[in-house]
Amino acid sequence: MRHRPEIMHIEIDKRSDVPVHEQIAAQLVFLIGTGGLKPGMPLPSVRALAMRLGIHRNTISRAYHDLTLNLLVEKRTGRRLVVQGPEVDDGQGARNLDELVNLTIAEAQRQGYTLRQIQERLLRRVRMVPPDRLLVVAQDAGMRMLFRHELSARFRCRVDTCVPGELESNPQRSVGAVAVTPPGNVRRLRAVLPNDHPVVPITYATATEPLRAVCELTQPSLIAIVSVSEYFLEMARAILARAMGRGHSIRGYLLRGKRPPSLGAADLVVCDSLAYPVIRSQSRAPAVFVHRMIADSCLDTIPGTIRRAEGRTRKADSSS
Repeated sequence: MRHRPEIMHIEIDKRSDVPVHEQIAAQLVFLIGTGGLKPGMPLPSVRALAMRLGIHRNTISRAYHDLTLNLLVEKRTGRRLVVQGPEVDDGQGARNLDELVNLTIAEAQRQGYTLRQIQERLLRRVRMVPPDRLLVVAQDAGMRMLFRHELSARFRCRVDTCVPGELESNPQRSVGAVAVTPPGNVRRLRAVLPNDHPVVPITYATATEPLRAVCELTQPSLIAIVSVSEYFLEMARAILARAMGRGHSIRGYLLRGKRPPSLGAADLVVCDSLAYPVIRSQSRAPAVFVHRMIADSCLDTIPGTIRRAEGRTRKADSSS
């Protein structure tokens, strides 16, 4: 079915302080934004619209060259402008996002706002949007991998990672995210993030089962610790040391890639959640324990943190 641009309703006031070409361009943008002009609909020709409104064709041409309007229309066969249809996702999402930002900036500038005001308001509004991802902030690369793996297994949102120094040099990385970090980093994060930015200190899970298993060993045994994190190896060795009074020995193995280390004659294996699938299929040890770093009680607090952030956003929106 062919669209009929003649039903498009545009009114102008020649006595207004707003130039006529801006009135026309703004009404066209509004019609497109509200669905009055749908994707694929052509705009009237310059001549036809000029005759309908009783103004010079140059005024219509100037309106049709408006920066904001030109982000929403495209030229098809001949010289007719047609409302753009929805973009097909072809991996160029950044380009489309740039167009949306350009549209916002152009419209704000037309209303008299400076670039500095636009920048400050955009940043403020983005910070007010409820978080849609988690940001793991930790120094050790292996621990960042573990935290991200465990959080991704529990939550469906995106999980990003960075080191504390990155966030200190670029606090904008935290925009739209709940920061999740070991307790020792909380003070550093609070120093660079807004006061109300959601931060969840990680509570580590206890190692009750591995400790009990070591205590129940009746003969001198070899205990293997396997992890993608050197920090995990150091921590596990220190925690299990209190149960090593019967002549047991401990060896740590740093897992690199998916090739399992040779554990020899290990009697008991303790590994992290990333190493566990590799070790479980390869190890001949009688007992293999997986230790997850983040306590369930800590994971349970994250949805509440997100809800509180959403509540602050709604409150701020209602008061603005």
